[in-house]
Amino acid sequence: MGQHSRPTEGAVTLAELREFASFPAATQRYIRRSLDIAFHRGEPMETWSRDVVEAASIKAQSRLYSRLDDIKARVPDDSGLDQVEPFMAPLVTVSAFDLGQNRLNSFSAYRFLYERLIGAGSRPWLPGAFCAAASLPHLHPERRRALLQSISEAAATAAGWSSREPTFYPEWVEKVDVSKEPH
Repeated sequence: MGQHSRPTEGAVTLAELREFASFPAATQRYIRRSLDIAFHRGEPMETWSRDVVEAASIKAQSRLYSRLDDIKARVPDDSGLDQVEPFMAPLVTVSAFDLGQNRLNSFSAYRFLYERLIGAGSRPWLPGAFCAAASLPHLHPERRRALLQSISEAAATAAGWSSREPTFYPEWVEKVDVSKEPH
């Protein structure tokens, strides 16, 4: 009798945590900020805004992320082209904003964030949305090149995708002043 081994939820969460830890600090910060904005966690402006430029970016991101519920509701359940435009057009627009913030520097960081923003059903569509957004002229040509080179052939041509929802959703963690901790 053969046993089919499936990764335990803990092992999957640990793998997701490791992937998140592999991203640069600025990417980690942006992913946490984006999830806070998308899921209305805490006070994103107070938590993440360090200056007027970042405050303006958070306001713009909040406006764009208001489209996420509609995008989630329109994830195509198959490859029928009639379902693609109402889903992909807003997804590419929101993706273009996020890539334009210069914090998501690879397809893997983009995929990590968008699997959480939209859900596992979006996986087959993320390579196309990423490539479309990374190709837009609002990005510097060198940035476009770096982003497009970050997507592997395997990711771009996958024959199938997992339907397992992500389990690790990174959040802001307050720094603890150890000098004030009781001993």
